[in-house]
Amino acid sequence: MMKGELENGVKRVLITKEEIDQKIKEAGKKISESYDGRPILLVSILKGAFVFMADLCRAIDVPCEIGFMCAKSYYSGTVSSGIVQITMDLEQDISKYHVIIVEDIVDTGRTLNDVVKLLKERNPISLKVVTLLDKPSRRIVDFNPDMSLFTIDDLFVIGYGLDCAEKYRNLPYIAEYNTENA
Repeated sequence: MMKGELENGVKRVLITKEEIDQKIKEAGKKISESYDGRPILLVSILKGAFVFMADLCRAIDVPCEIGFMCAKSYYSGTVSSGIVQITMDLEQDISKYHVIIVEDIVDTGRTLNDVVKLLKERNPISLKVVTLLDKPSRRIVDFNPDMSLFTIDDLFVIGYGLDCAEKYRNLPYIAEYNTENA
């Protein structure tokens, strides 16, 4: 994909790189102050959150470890089957950590709600969710992240790790996807 093709997917920039950088700096400071001296494990839910997690962990100035998970949930219609398939699991025993799930976007909340339940069964010292984007208008389960950097309207967004058919993750900002050029 050439640069022009990449930009054709952008309808409009919603959140600039500078705005993202500032909010991550603030979140990193808050996490550092809250967990100073305590064992932190940042858990990225792949694939979309990897860019956010990389920047967030660099903004945290106390020791922290990282882990990665891939999870899929299967639903029929509007009812959760309650089945979460972990396609890539954590290597760490999380009972020794304050776990912070680092997510790119909370939309319906179903998959993340199920992942949180699954991880709580593993008895972490504590468990929190930090999301780059929160889209509460789409929520269909009672789930709210502990920290949201930005709240957005019900738009299809790309950039900063978020994709459309595996494209646009490398944009340095969050943009509304241009469906007219799809």
